[in-house]
This record gives sequence, C-alpha cells and structure tokens, in this order.
Amino acid sequence: MTITSKDMNKEAKIYIAGHRGMVGSAIARKLSALGYTNLITRTHAELDLTDQSAVTRFFSEEKPEYVYLAAAKVGGIHANNTYRAEFIYQNLVMEANIVHAAWQAGVQRLLFLGSSCIYPRDCAQPIKEEYLLTGPLEPTNEPYAIAKIAGIKLCESYNRQYGTHYVSAMPTNLYGPNDNYDLNNSHVLPALIRKAHEAKVSGASELVVWGSGKPMREFLYVDDMADACVFLMESGIEEGLFNVGTGTDVTIRELALAVIDIVGFKGSIVFDDSKPDGTPRKLLNVDRMRDLGWQAKTSLQAGIAQAYEDFLNKSRN
Repeated sequence: MTITSKDMNKEAKIYIAGHRGMVGSAIARKLSALGYTNLITRTHAELDLTDQSAVTRFFSEEKPEYVYLAAAKVGGIHANNTYRAEFIYQNLVMEANIVHAAWQAGVQRLLFLGSSCIYPRDCAQPIKEEYLLTGPLEPTNEPYAIAKIAGIKLCESYNRQYGTHYVSAMPTNLYGPNDNYDLNNSHVLPALIRKAHEAKVSGASELVVWGSGKPMREFLYVDDMADACVFLMESGIEEGLFNVGTGTDVTIRELALAVIDIVGFKGSIVFDDSKPDGTPRKLLNVDRMRDLGWQAKTSLQAGIAQAYEDFLNKSRN
C-alpha cells in the first residue's frame, strides 16, 4: 500500500459525479464542511455520463484535479432483478467514460464507489477484500455487481499502465438523507421506513416485510461513508480496494423491529417468504480502514432516526 502526501488544496477543483444521489450529495456536504470551495457538479440534463464524447469534452474543459465517481444506477433486489440490462449497461458505460476521460485529462486522483455485492454470494464472513472473484455472485444483482467489478478493474488497470492513483471504496448497505423511498426500486431500510410510516398513518394492524427475515445485513449511515471517502482521498492512498462498513450486522427481522420502534408503528410484523431473501449474509471485514485510522461513528438507531426525519421532510414537500 503506497501513501503519498496528505496535503489537498482547499481550492483544488473537485468533480463529484452523481452529486444529486445519496452518496454524492453526502460527499459534497462533507467537502463543503471541511472548507473545500471549488466543487464541480453537473446534473444529468447538463451532462449525460453515458455520452462518451460529452464526458470527454467536459473533462477536457474543466480539468478537475480530483474525482469522486459516485454516479450509478442503483436499486434494491426487485429493481436489480427486473432491470438487468439497464443496470449492467448504464453502470459499465458511465464508469468507463469517466475513468478514461479522467486519465486523458490528467486526473491523478480518483475514488471509485462500488458495492459490497461485488463479492461471491456464499463467501466466508466477514468478507475480506481478497475474496473478490473467488466464487459465483448473487444471481438477483449479478449484472450490477459485474459492472462494479469492472469499475474496480478499470482503476487497477489504469494505475498499472498509466501510473494514475485511482482507489476503490466498497460500501456496505447505505442509508440516510437523500435516499430513495420508492417501494419498487428502493433498498430494504428505506422501504421499511416508508412501509412502517404508512402502516402507522393508516392504522394497519400488521406490516408485511419481504423475505423470511433471517438474512443478515450490515448498514452504514451515508455521512459516515462520505467521511470515509474524503478520508481516503486526503490520506494520499494511491491504489487499492477498501471495504467501508461498521463491522457489525443485524437480521432483517431485527432491523424491522428497530424501524417500527423508531417510526412508532404498534402493529405486528409478517414476513412474506415467497419474496427473495438475496444473499444469506453480507458482513464486510473493515480491518483495512481501521488500520488506516478510520471507523464509522453513527449507530444504527441514531441513523434510522435521522433517515426517518429525512423521509418525513420529503413527504412534506
């Protein structure tokens, strides 16, 4: 592991791809809070990241010094399993366009955001970075996982051939402000928040949760993820793959109970085991980040409470 200078100019040009998404917006908040004043952003209407010529032109004109590649097409089990072509195509094209254009424009430092679904479905727990490509993937989100694995290999390949310093961060399940609460496309935690809230408001006697409730999942508050991303960039890490998580997990049943307690739903929980469970367990080994001196700060209970407040704010608007 090679580490260079930690000095980052607060006026350096920093491009955040996907700044309107949950992770990208959290990175923007973190950078602004730390005093970085030259953040570059583009909406989809201003820059279509699947358009190679447009991306190349943007990098050639703007010449950012640092890049956070947080742009992605994302969703939960249902979305991943239904829109398989869109998930692999759009993610492959966006990351390929950005990484290549960044290199062409002379960008030396880039951080690529992946996903813990890159790891084999049935690998040993907790999952270490070296378990990548050691077994079959979870079928329901394989297209998305393949795209993210390609992104990691893009960074590795450009580093090896061109001497760039492109780093990959693999977050566990993220949640928090600016999450997607659409029941058809959201991840499990925001979906539970919405379902529990609507059940409370309607006076329902029960809340139906997809799956058996037995799978175990790890959850990381998105502002902690942003903190980790900026930490990696500021630390001067030149290359590598880094898991980012809390190092602890809960069952979906335990998660559902925590959500209904915070939301205030008084009914019972019913598990619909006709729906897919996905991977049985997915806990990341976060020793690499801890060895560097970083660890998550937000507890699951505190994070869910803040996420629920975010949901309520969105509902009011």
